[in-house]
Amino acid sequence: MSSHTAQVDDIRLVAMRSALNCASMFVEFSLTEWQLPMLRDTTSEAARALVQNVLDHADDKNPGFVNVRLRLKGDCLVIEVEDDQLARAHDDAPVIEGRRTGAVPVQGRGKLVWCEVPLPPGISATQVRLPHRGERRNLPPEAAPAPAEQPQSVDPALADRVLVGLKNREW
Repeated sequence: MSSHTAQVDDIRLVAMRSALNCASMFVEFSLTEWQLPMLRDTTSEAARALVQNVLDHADDKNPGFVNVRLRLKGDCLVIEVEDDQLARAHDDAPVIEGRRTGAVPVQGRGKLVWCEVPLPPGISATQVRLPHRGERRNLPPEAAPAPAEQPQSVDPALADRVLVGLKNREW
């Protein structure tokens, strides 16, 4: 069995309560792309537990950042959560029942906690079907839209509605 990382995806979030929902959506999106829907609930719960651990120790006035990373490696999916908080004496990995977890200090500041979720039997990281993205063609200069034809920026009212919807969504 190889310990080579076959695929990785990550997101950087502000260490605030909204990071819980964002981390769950990130997990759902990534596992859908990787065609591993059977791991969504387990992985989402583990990611939420790791992010909650960071939030429990975050400074509300200066929250910092949290990086959530999913890594397909060997016969498991590894969830990694890295924070940039000052090191504390009680920096052990949170216990997630039935899962292997760990914590390592990050050089300078913060820590990285991780949790392993086994892949379904008979599947290894190298066998996971990764998303296929079509080739991106560059348009010839004459076919590119003129600057005046380019779309306007996102409507602020729409962005507000999306953010409020994310905040109010129950997980």
